[in-house]
Amino acid sequence: MTRSKQWMWQGAPAALALMFAAVCWMSYGAASVHASAADAVTPTYTKDIAPIFQQKCESCHRAEGMAPMSLATYDDARPYAKSIGQRVSTHVMPPWQIDRTIGIQKFKNDRSLTDAQIATVVAWVNAGAPKGNAADMPAAMKWPEGQGWVMTAKYGEPDLTVKSAPWTVPAESQDAWWRPETPTGLTEARWVRAIEIRPVTVEMRKVTHHALARLQQDEKAQGLDPALFTNDPNVAGDGLFMEWAVGKNADEMRPGSGRLMLPGSKIVWEMHYHSTGEEVKDAQVELAVWFYPKGQEPKHREVLALFNSFSGRVNGAQGLDIAPNAITTTESFVPLRQNARIENFQVHEHLRGKGMSMEALFPNGQRQMLSQVTDFNFNWMNMYIYSDDSAPLLPKGTILHLVAWYDNTKANKSNPDPDQWVGYGDRTVDEMGHAWLNITYYNDDEFKVEQDKRAALLAKDSQQQQQ
Repeated sequence: MTRSKQWMWQGAPAALALMFAAVCWMSYGAASVHASAADAVTPTYTKDIAPIFQQKCESCHRAEGMAPMSLATYDDARPYAKSIGQRVSTHVMPPWQIDRTIGIQKFKNDRSLTDAQIATVVAWVNAGAPKGNAADMPAAMKWPEGQGWVMTAKYGEPDLTVKSAPWTVPAESQDAWWRPETPTGLTEARWVRAIEIRPVTVEMRKVTHHALARLQQDEKAQGLDPALFTNDPNVAGDGLFMEWAVGKNADEMRPGSGRLMLPGSKIVWEMHYHSTGEEVKDAQVELAVWFYPKGQEPKHREVLALFNSFSGRVNGAQGLDIAPNAITTTESFVPLRQNARIENFQVHEHLRGKGMSMEALFPNGQRQMLSQVTDFNFNWMNMYIYSDDSAPLLPKGTILHLVAWYDNTKANKSNPDPDQWVGYGDRTVDEMGHAWLNITYYNDDEFKVEQDKRAALLAKDSQQQQQ
């Protein structure tokens, strides 16, 4: 992908950073900057706003975080109050583009604010962003220092770390894709319960558009079917393991499931680097892995899969062909060869991409819309992780139906040139369309047990709601 203005904020001056002074983890809502004057109590930062920022914003907006400024203290946040209010009320931010009117709405990592939280932030801004009583300020959040691993708070230091070979990014150059290999050093099979990936330093974040870690290992030697445990059968390449992009860096397996790493395995990297006007020497990406303790291995295997939202080929190239000044849709149908639980939904498109839906077509003829991203934003690669009681349970033979749409007209403000034909490619000015899905597989007996557990859980929730 070529360098684009969507990414220039990472190395931009303060004036441009102000444009992105949105709260990183805020969401859709019906609030307006013109909040009701009837509000009886004026919110203050210490009592009302700081708890919201801690819960939803500080994971990005903190010292040495990926956002352009911190919101951890009143002095940090006050200069950006009007910008925060404007972006919350107009829905420019947060990076949470899932359509709230379609499909599953329960997520483990929901970054969005409730309507009440949005109204509170707006009321605070309209009141002049008062500080409030210092005694009301909650205790400061504890975040890893510098580039510390987030997962250490739960699991301690990682059991395995793997680092890519370095690459120097010139101040000015075409984009580069760096694909070195790194042995994992494993001499026995181990089950993974959590993974984290990141550029090694904050400076390296500025030049790293994305990073993929593929797990290259001999599945057949272990009696495993590599087609089942790698990707969509229409997608070539080694098994996907983890991805870093803005908005995504860690992945945790559900209890009872994990990813399998085999002895002699390698990490095959793919880093997309782009220049930002300053040379960055020896840019690297590192991967941290936490294993299940020996003797506590999970029963079920989870894999990271890439399912294209188009099929076939056009003029010998992958089947994505967008005419100038046109709006285009593509679709694909991918059958599941085994019973599965879909753990998440993540859309990947480029500058012309506007959205994607994922629907389940069941063997009995029924169909269910699972999720839809309606307002895709290339700047945020959000992973929507379904809650434990909503992650779709799909029997063998279910077809995943993916539909993606693209806007190559001047109405699309992200479009660099609506007069160009656009096809599939790695550059930002090219296009892509696929869903990243974490999938856990089950045999028939295991799947029946999982279905029964889900039914009991939903029945219990229903009873509690009626009480």
